[in-house]
Amino acid sequence: MMPLRPRIVSLLSSATEILYALDLQDHLAGISHECDYPPAALQKPQVTVSHIDASLPSHQIDEQVRSNLKMRRSLYGLDSDLLSELTPDLIITQAQCEVCAIHYDEVLELVAATDTLAETKILALQPRCWKDVFQDIISLGTAVDCRDKAVQLVEALQGRIDRIAGILERNRVQRPRVVCIEWIEPLMVAGNWVPTLVELAGGINGVSAADVPSQYETWSDVLAFDPEVIVVCPCGFDLHRTRQELPQLQQVAGWQEMSAVKNQRVFVLDGNSHVNRSGPRLVETVEILAHVFHPDQVPAPQLSQPAAETWYHWIESAR
Repeated sequence: MMPLRPRIVSLLSSATEILYALDLQDHLAGISHECDYPPAALQKPQVTVSHIDASLPSHQIDEQVRSNLKMRRSLYGLDSDLLSELTPDLIITQAQCEVCAIHYDEVLELVAATDTLAETKILALQPRCWKDVFQDIISLGTAVDCRDKAVQLVEALQGRIDRIAGILERNRVQRPRVVCIEWIEPLMVAGNWVPTLVELAGGINGVSAADVPSQYETWSDVLAFDPEVIVVCPCGFDLHRTRQELPQLQQVAGWQEMSAVKNQRVFVLDGNSHVNRSGPRLVETVEILAHVFHPDQVPAPQLSQPAAETWYHWIESAR
């Protein structure tokens, strides 16, 4: 049974956001190096580090990741001494993706080998599709005896999704063809929950499939789909980091011929905060996309951080 005031270590940025949304931040004893929202979370001890040099160009980062995975080397490090010192009652991690965060098996091995963690429980989230996002909120809330509040949070988030659906239905909008670029070089088009976000926002997702991990794709497939809107949202990159990669898109053969580029409907979205994390702010993403797809029908949303730090219209791509 979980203690009345459990000490929690979150190894997932999405879980950290959920904990704050449930007003459980005082229970949070430690976080991962990727847990940067809300800003107050940065005051918590960080128990992980990344072994990937994120300052490199995207193709070199991809080579690093693939090389490490091939050699069975972890992409992240876990500070076992600090984790032992924190003696959490609960560790929240994930069992889905070796690239996204420290792997579940590494956490299991460390807990099993550390005497001070003998009573520590592990909650592994496995979000693969849109419905899993809300289910993980419920699962986390249940694990810390906060299920009712978690249900209320999900209902409030669903209400915002329903509001967008109502606007789209009343206005009988024409749905644009959309491609969401999750990695620029080599090209990856966003999968998992992102195609569903596009559909909820009133678009027609292209090239990638819902509920399966993002895949490497070819530009010929994107050109054949001829998106009317392109959303550039590289995994783990904020807007500043994404800007450094954008010139590569202008070198793609046929880039200037796509409808989205011709009609200046290319947008950049913070992939790190609003696409890759399976947390509450994905609802903001639906609201942003709905406005981007249907600016005359859907007003710009109120966001948790300034819009200029979250998304922008990349008109330079059409010049």
